[in-house]
Amino acid sequence: MLVGGVLVVIMALLGAEVYDNVVDDAGLTSLDQPALGLAESLRNPGLDAGVTAFTNIGGGIGMPILASILTAWLTFLSRTWRPIILVGGAAAVSTTATTVGKRLVGRTRPDHADAVPPYETSPSFPSGHTLNTTVVIGVLVYIMCLQFEMTWARITAIVAGVVFIIAMGLSRVFLGHHWMTDVMAGWFLGLAWVGIVILAHRLFHVLRKREHAGPAPTFEHHAIRDDQPG
Repeated sequence: MLVGGVLVVIMALLGAEVYDNVVDDAGLTSLDQPALGLAESLRNPGLDAGVTAFTNIGGGIGMPILASILTAWLTFLSRTWRPIILVGGAAAVSTTATTVGKRLVGRTRPDHADAVPPYETSPSFPSGHTLNTTVVIGVLVYIMCLQFEMTWARITAIVAGVVFIIAMGLSRVFLGHHWMTDVMAGWFLGLAWVGIVILAHRLFHVLRKREHAGPAPTFEHHAIRDDQPG
């Protein structure tokens, strides 16, 4: 838990640093224009359509659907309400943080001339797609690692989650819907919140164990085991 706490603090500080740079229009914001220019140089009609379809998964319709499907599956496997509580609670906070952050900073998105339609008009900072995807997928991966004993299953879940989160953020820059620093803030703040959720969950069960209310969840208690037939 100490290591986890340190990581949470680091992610939070990195997110705060990006925020300060955006507000002051200095430092890391020097990455924004070069990243957008690189994205524009890579675009073509086919790739634009593919990236647009992918980025829609992280939107206000796609992500709730994906999260609901995966959460329902994990709830069925675990026979507990844990996935619904963790994912639902984490997502509610990240959505609120996105709304508040956008209103607080009020940053303008890249010009429509540099973006791929359909255009978006809400404030740019932080990237809601990136922040919410990081939180939802991060918590889902954590629950999967608790549920599955097989090393290959855990590694697959972690790698798939990391790739999905990174790709979602980069898709926002590629389409010209966000600046690179919007995405970086989404990653850092999202990871910080995921860390807090995990630490809170672990602490809750440590306290339960001390009160003899039941064992703390560990990677030795699984819904699916290597020795199961099939």
